[in-house]
Amino acid sequence: MTGLLDTNVALYLLGGRLAARLPTGSYGVSVITEMELLAWPSLTTEEEKKVRQFLGQLVICELTPTIRARAVQLRREQHLKLPDAVVCATAMEFGVELWTNDTTLAKVPGLACRAVNLLA
Repeated sequence: MTGLLDTNVALYLLGGRLAARLPTGSYGVSVITEMELLAWPSLTTEEEKKVRQFLGQLVICELTPTIRARAVQLRREQHLKLPDAVVCATAMEFGVELWTNDTTLAKVPGLACRAVNLLA
């Protein structure tokens, strides 16, 4: 896997807001991001279909005991929201960059992050 997409980057991709394409590779999302995308309160049937097609092109990273333990540690030590801690722990467990524009996550020790540029 080349990188893990945070929910904000997944939304930018779905909305066509990226200024440049992601580098060629295999990307994944945490099961948390999958759930956040599909649980959007105002999601229409057509939008859900688009989200599911998008997710079908990605690796969905399930919660393992190691990811859960690391997420708990990150939540306690870095005071992250639990979904953010799970996403960070997932990227760390797989040893890949987290693609995110969340500046709070970019400060997590030991987590490699990469931001994306957006269209104006």
